[in-house]
Amino acid sequence: MDFSKLLIDWYLQNKRDLPWRNTTNPYPIWLSEIMLQQTRVAQGMPYFFSFTKAFPTIFDLANAHEEQVLKLWQGLGYYSRARNLHQTAQFIANELGGVFPNNYKDLLQLKGIGEYTAAAIASFAYNEVVPVVDGNVFRVLSRYFDIETDIASASAKKEFSALAMELIPKENPALFNQAIMEFGALQCVPKSPNCSDCIFNQSCAALQKKKVDILPVKLKKLKVRNRFFNYLIFSDDLANTIIQKRTDKGIWHNLYEFPLIETEKEENFDTLSEQVKTNFQDFNIVSIREENSKSILHKLSHQHLHIKFWNVKVNGHLPNGINSTDLKSYPFPIVLHNFIEAK
Repeated sequence: MDFSKLLIDWYLQNKRDLPWRNTTNPYPIWLSEIMLQQTRVAQGMPYFFSFTKAFPTIFDLANAHEEQVLKLWQGLGYYSRARNLHQTAQFIANELGGVFPNNYKDLLQLKGIGEYTAAAIASFAYNEVVPVVDGNVFRVLSRYFDIETDIASASAKKEFSALAMELIPKENPALFNQAIMEFGALQCVPKSPNCSDCIFNQSCAALQKKKVDILPVKLKKLKVRNRFFNYLIFSDDLANTIIQKRTDKGIWHNLYEFPLIETEKEENFDTLSEQVKTNFQDFNIVSIREENSKSILHKLSHQHLHIKFWNVKVNGHLPNGINSTDLKSYPFPIVLHNFIEAK
């Protein structure tokens, strides 16, 4: 029995019942694919249900305020996905009459939709014969065929796509694409896969050559940047505080945060206190104290944030002060949301 037939038979017996699999409507398929980039299914599922409840159609998403979209996205990370999702919904609703492009090439033109997502929508919604190549597919193919190409290299996508294209049964590309992705997610997992109980244990090249734990090859290491964030939690006579919107490009764009002093290293109390007094001379500051003496480490894919919170008490009333109830309605990065919820 050939690779594709075995794989599809396995899938039909083992697949998870996921809501976006029971439809060919491109809207929920697109939503799920964007949400599941960099995100596990278990984590993404509640967000998918929240979004489809709040925005049942692409017109509902297009008409929403960006802050509502970001608030619902809170905790999923990589917030540019949510902003692009919203802008693309507006484009499809307003420029295309709510109708998704029905092929890979045109889907690729949409904001926030790369080769993988375009292939997924074209395949799952329109049954176009186009290979979907994600991390799971790289892993399955590199192990089964013993391919040592560095999957972080520029040529890898082309090589693996060509191989997947040869394997796709032309009469049912969607089923094959779902099957190979699911096989990578459930069976051919990154660490310690159960090869003894695998449909390919007689034919997998990596298993025969004892290379399962070294494939796929990924050489490019991300350079991680350390940043030191000092958040100032102002509090006035009414117990109000102040926040600001992150308008600069970069992490957490358009989310809210407390006033921030970013430093080159972890600063001691005296140095930081002086900076607060200098930067906020107009405020009648009564006291400054550390909320957490040990920094909270918040890891992003390319940055490690060392976060400290500082309580700053002021006399009088803060300009644009916000009470604790209203504060919770704004979209914050999850590390700040958790801090607010714990107060």
